[in-house]
Amino acid sequence: MRIVVALGGNALLRRGQPMTAANQRANVRIAAEALAPIALEHELVVTHGNGPQVGLLALQGAAYHPDDAFPLDVLGAETEGLIGYLIEQELGNLLPFDKPLATLLTMVEVDPNDPAFSDPSKFVGPVYEKADAEALAASKGWVVKQDGDSWRRVVPSPDPKRIFELRPVRWLLEQGAVVIAAGGGGIPTMYLPGTRTLVGVEAVVDKDRASALLAREIKADQFLVATEADAIYLDWATDNQRAIRRATPKALAEIGFAPGSMGPKVEAACAFVSDTGNPAIVGALDQIPALMAGDAGTAVLPEVTGGLAFD
Repeated sequence: MRIVVALGGNALLRRGQPMTAANQRANVRIAAEALAPIALEHELVVTHGNGPQVGLLALQGAAYHPDDAFPLDVLGAETEGLIGYLIEQELGNLLPFDKPLATLLTMVEVDPNDPAFSDPSKFVGPVYEKADAEALAASKGWVVKQDGDSWRRVVPSPDPKRIFELRPVRWLLEQGAVVIAAGGGGIPTMYLPGTRTLVGVEAVVDKDRASALLAREIKADQFLVATEADAIYLDWATDNQRAIRRATPKALAEIGFAPGSMGPKVEAACAFVSDTGNPAIVGALDQIPALMAGDAGTAVLPEVTGGLAFD
């Protein structure tokens, strides 16, 4: 089977953890242990988030040269290399020596007229207390929003329209390689109006939406969204919360999910299933074998009796 696994932020950095190289490597090592059995038996593409890493690099750049900080597309490219290196090394330590691995810097086209540019929503960087976030917003021209109990910077998150490196991804898979691609949703780019000149964009593409697009375009047999939650829940964070075990895209579309957390994951899973008819599974990273076997997480399927099924 050809499988795309989208690693959530907890695969790289758990909420509240210091953004040290040691912490990120330790978390990637845990992710690699879950991914290695898949890589041995199937064609595997790994995608990942980069919000904390992009935000940290932006802070470092602003501290070094406040008036000429690197733009977000360049920082996205940097994080694709940084995180891809960690995944390659830790996964390679668990796989046979002759199993090839490759990280692709992946450019993604977005629409310059996407409404996301007027309503930033993608969380990047560290978490702050409200007063600190507001002070940083005032001094740096940021937009900040509440993220759970904390506050974070938000940047535009336009929808991905096209992934440019599809042919190299397919070729590498055909050669037996594990491919790490579309990291952080890919490097956001767009064409200058009326030209074929491609330029970078000050944005961060949502990783789950880009991963679903990649999975559809390479005709993946299964799309796994590995996240902090062990399933998609109805009535989340209430006394009545229930884990959804199977659901159709139509049934999930009728339920509201938080746009900054589970919402994009649900949308991505539903888009993949609606377009391909193949299953998507949302669940915890450390339960990947059980997710694939249908024993854990939430399976999004073309048909489910009643639309939703619970435990």
